[in-house]
Amino acid sequence: NPNRQDDLSGLGHLAAVGVTFVFVVALNRELRRRGFFRARREPDLLSLLDLAAVGTVCDVVPLKGLNRAFVRKGLLALHGRANAGLAALGDVARIHGPPTPYHLGFMIGPRINAGGRIGDAALGARLLTTSDMDEARGIAERLDVLNGERQAIEAEMLLEGDAQALVAVEASDPAVLLTGSDGWHPGVVGLVASRLKDRYRRPAFAIAWDVDGKGTGSGRSIPGVDLGAAVRKAVEEKLLEKGGGHAMAAGLTVRRERLADLAAFLDERLKADVETARATTELKIDGALTASAASVELIHALEQAGPFGAGHPEPVFAFPSHRISYADVVGKGHVRLTLGDGGGGSLKAIAFKAADTPLGQAILEARGAPLHVAGSLSIDSWQGRERVQLRALHVPDPRQARH
Repeated sequence: NPNRQDDLSGLGHLAAVGVTFVFVVALNRELRRRGFFRARREPDLLSLLDLAAVGTVCDVVPLKGLNRAFVRKGLLALHGRANAGLAALGDVARIHGPPTPYHLGFMIGPRINAGGRIGDAALGARLLTTSDMDEARGIAERLDVLNGERQAIEAEMLLEGDAQALVAVEASDPAVLLTGSDGWHPGVVGLVASRLKDRYRRPAFAIAWDVDGKGTGSGRSIPGVDLGAAVRKAVEEKLLEKGGGHAMAAGLTVRRERLADLAAFLDERLKADVETARATTELKIDGALTASAASVELIHALEQAGPFGAGHPEPVFAFPSHRISYADVVGKGHVRLTLGDGGGGSLKAIAFKAADTPLGQAILEARGAPLHVAGSLSIDSWQGRERVQLRALHVPDPRQARH
């Protein structure tokens, strides 16, 4: 355990999958020393780095040191499609071109997790361990269906949670949002909490209540607010039956009759930290570009500094005063748009799940007008053809967005 106080490895940033891989490497080395492989074929551990990469990205650990190496080499292994399950999952997720950390975190990971959230938790393990492509394809398709069902459940829960949060903010502006319902699925509460945290820029919990009045909740925090420490203290104060977590995420079990006490405790303990964290909002820009300059060659050059992810974010570029020649809602609440630089250059862009957010509304209202847009560039590969796409992340305050 690299997080034990007596451990001197300096590998505390590893995810569980990384610790497991290092253990397997050490085990393999010892077996080799003892002559175990004299009459056997030694396993190719590098071929398993695709699994290490998936776990590392999905656990959102910082992509530094050994984690960075796991993901960089693991993406190469994943592109080789040696793991039947990951290959099948990439196909049903319609991933085209070389895989990226984004694909792992937002397309592969959620589908693997969908089984455990609302279906059969063993589906993911079966998928990743089978060598039968037909079986892998069948499991992958099942997980894809479950992921769609999970998205529908999440959307319904989020609608109810958002209404509760809005009432709470308007009534008392709490430091921490506590939302919940008898009908909520306990496997999806963490996703709802994450959405509410992003929308209201403060820590948020979503709680699924059972018929006995016991709630299973999951919380997400914002930078600068240690939610896990607060939950552990609440356990000590007997406000919770159990709970734990780290700075950015926590889980708890609470009785309905203690909810008001918990809310008061969290508000008193975290109010100052939340106010400080919310007072500082900034987006670091790595450079300014025009649509014409956002080329495939530029992105390939930037990729040499990757892989990007937690602790090593991808570059963010500003596109100043680009005309929004097209903007509309597509899919499940995404906003697709086209930016023009006035010199004949144009750039396709998308703001994911932004239709009902200030970002999406500002884009939609700016149709035909110039707008500052900031985001990250990627390559969209389709039928062997590469084109540049911007993932829109930010625009100025809508009241000052157009000039």
